[in-house]
Amino acid sequence: MKRLLLIFVVFLGAAALFASDVRRVLDAPMNLGANTTLTITPGQTLSAVLETLQERQWLVSPQRNTLYLRTYARMTGLGTRIKAGEYPLSPGMTALQALQLFESGKTVSYQLRLLEGWTFRQALSAIREHPNIQQTLGDAAEAAILQQLGVEVGSLEGRLFPDTYHFPSGTTDIAVIRRAYDTMTTALQQAWDQRASDLPYASADEALIMASIVEKETGDASERAQIAGVFVRRLQLGMRLQTDPTVIYGLGSAFDGNLRKRDLLADTPYNTYTRNGLPPTPICLPGRAALYAALHPAEGKALFFVARGDGTHAFSDTLDQHEAAVRRYQLKK
Repeated sequence: MKRLLLIFVVFLGAAALFASDVRRVLDAPMNLGANTTLTITPGQTLSAVLETLQERQWLVSPQRNTLYLRTYARMTGLGTRIKAGEYPLSPGMTALQALQLFESGKTVSYQLRLLEGWTFRQALSAIREHPNIQQTLGDAAEAAILQQLGVEVGSLEGRLFPDTYHFPSGTTDIAVIRRAYDTMTTALQQAWDQRASDLPYASADEALIMASIVEKETGDASERAQIAGVFVRRLQLGMRLQTDPTVIYGLGSAFDGNLRKRDLLADTPYNTYTRNGLPPTPICLPGRAALYAALHPAEGKALFFVARGDGTHAFSDTLDQHEAAVRRYQLKK
């Protein structure tokens, strides 16, 4: 009886020592430097992940650490729940905490900012130049991108919502474009559903075109609704919009930064000095505020405005008032 008791005590002591060693090893911080990441590829097994940790000499007591982690994962099912992605590993993190992180799917997040007023070409360039976006489109033209998206619009101009997008490494270019496209589609539909009455737009697409013009014309955010009001009244009266940003967009690469009288007379589909109505497409990516202004224009009688030179505009109800404002703010320069 005493012998059995002794064996039992020894067994308990050994178990306690083993449990203590397991806890000590699993609680030991890994050998990690600052800004360390680990990428787990799709389908990678727990054993492969543990081998990587060991090969990079991040584990303290590598053999025991691997054994204990594998056993723990088998008992808890943790090894079957790790997710692919790039993970941030910070100094002081234990291997067990790392496995729990791999299970959570909280990967490194990168960001891309698409700015209000950018053209689709500028947005596409930012996507193509981002080091953490997987490039699959190459130098594909807009028509090929539209085909991949599978959407029935004639152009992607103005169709990407300007915002800051967060995404994990490995996200493809087409996925980013689709996300920005879907975000704009939702924002436009929401704005259209809540639009003011008696607007001169045949569709939400026409409102998007107007919003892009308002975006490019606005220097001071407080004037968006006023600028939209001027253009809406012009449409309602059958007047030409006569807005420089559409002319500049139509000139494309031929625009050298200086808009001349001959440019205003050169007819293109985007020249609102020579053509009635709205241009055929948006001219930039309009933000939410521009969408709202285009669909909630300020009331009033102003039909003209001219830049003061400080980002704001002088608004006029009549041509005589406008010409006086031009002489005051433009010709004096």
